[in-house]
Amino acid sequence: MQNRQAITILAALAQESRLAVYRLLVEHAPEGLAASAIAEKLGLPNATLSFHLKELSHAGLVSSRQSGRFIYYAPVIEAMDALVGYLTDHCCSQSAGTCATAAAKCAPDKRPAAAARRRPTSA
Repeated sequence: MQNRQAITILAALAQESRLAVYRLLVEHAPEGLAASAIAEKLGLPNATLSFHLKELSHAGLVSSRQSGRFIYYAPVIEAMDALVGYLTDHCCSQSAGTCATAAAKCAPDKRPAAAARRRPTSA
């Protein structure tokens, strides 16, 4: 992931309604929800929801599919995984200790791809 992609995703989520939409969709992953159900659950007018869904879609955080006359939106979990990976890619890389405390979630052993890049090879 590049800086620009991370900024686009973070900017899309830096708004209360869009964050609520994304979190609701994550709860209903992988199927997602119809736009009408999202609007009802969050109390958003259709035009407002449409704007927010467009922003989330532009950031690559949601996908849509048509089923009959309904449009269903679902989270793109891989996009969020990529963002978290990007943000924690160098976790604990500048410290002498291990990530055994609060940063345990980003410990190199828990992230094989990042760990492989940082782990020195032995002869």
